[in-house]
Amino acid sequence: MKLSRGLLTGILLAASPLVFAAPDSCERVKSDIEQRIINNGVPEANFTLSIVPNDQADQPDSQVVGHCANDTHKILYTRTSSGNAPASTTPSHDGANAEPQ
Repeated sequence: MKLSRGLLTGILLAASPLVFAAPDSCERVKSDIEQRIINNGVPEANFTLSIVPNDQADQPDSQVVGHCANDTHKILYTRTSSGNAPASTTPSHDGANAEPQ
């Protein structure tokens, strides 16, 4: 009985650094993903990455781009501005009148 209790204590003590290191590993994974996105030409101001628990990962306008902390957390990508928006929503005129005179 003492052996199994000691073994259990040893396992828990050995595993505890992994639990405490989980947030650090999430930040490291997030940083790596952020750098890859920037290296692909997306300006840093155009997106955010956030670390959320798995049960909060289903958010509108966000995409799961990674996971961390032994798959207990997800890393979400959210676009903050779009380069696909038209420059102007009003019709442009090139000096020609639309109505005949």
